[in-house]
Amino acid sequence: MENSGACQGLTRPIRCIVKLVYSSMRGAGGAAITCKNELEKINEENLGTVSSQLRQAMSSGPDSQKILGMDWSKRPGESELCCDVGGFYDQISCDSSNFVVVHGAGSFGHFQASKSGVHKGGLDKSLVKAGFVATRISVTTLNLEIVRALAAAGIPSVGMSPFSCGWLTSERNLESADLSMVVKAIESGFVPVLHGDAVLDSQLVTVTEEGSWSVVKPNYGSTNKPVEITVAAHDTTGGMVTKIAEAAMIAKLGIDVYIVKAATSHSQRALSGEIRRGSIPDDWLGTVIKFAGKPAQH
Repeated sequence: MENSGACQGLTRPIRCIVKLVYSSMRGAGGAAITCKNELEKINEENLGTVSSQLRQAMSSGPDSQKILGMDWSKRPGESELCCDVGGFYDQISCDSSNFVVVHGAGSFGHFQASKSGVHKGGLDKSLVKAGFVATRISVTTLNLEIVRALAAAGIPSVGMSPFSCGWLTSERNLESADLSMVVKAIESGFVPVLHGDAVLDSQLVTVTEEGSWSVVKPNYGSTNKPVEITVAAHDTTGGMVTKIAEAAMIAKLGIDVYIVKAATSHSQRALSGEIRRGSIPDDWLGTVIKFAGKPAQH
């Protein structure tokens, strides 16, 4: 990621960055946490499975160890708070250090941003300003629910918003990203959960691409068929085109990027480290983006 020098305070390198993405098509089989065609709807089953898989990937104790939830807030329909304080004294903590979770907005935020034109800029307009507020309310709501699910699975997760951390853009390009609080959270044993957010832009206001890529395996041979990618009208962040371009930029640093359907055995295998560079099993379904040349030296 850009401005990686700000992470130099870490005593150990980042072990894994997990990015949760979303499908824009209903029934496409690719939905992770939400479906963009269903306004502000969370796939509770998938979110629970993803949280469990992340917990297993981080766990340093036995699989049979009782999971103690960390979401002690009152939930709708419940009359009491549930908190097993005593169980934590003998609990073997999961190896959560140097783990980061990132998620987009899914069906949250995009509609508000699209309706108000936030992604086009113009904070001097009342509608845009109201849309900025509405967008942040929506995306932070999703972030809270994901943090709660991870916490319920025993993961010491903390939500961190780019806006609140002081991230800025200039004409939609990242201008500054202060990672100091992210570093401090990781060093303290927490799992930062960052999300797609609305941030201030020195030229616009906007909701926050150079690396070429090609398919290596399987080899489809030469083809003149064009590739068409459709982006939903309300998606203000560029859909999969932007995500692939950003993944290519990360791969140029020598960091492999794995794209795999969440809440499946394939995502579990990727998280466990089974899928390594140059040894991708034929029965694994997913995409690995890696740099074909020599990574740049830093």
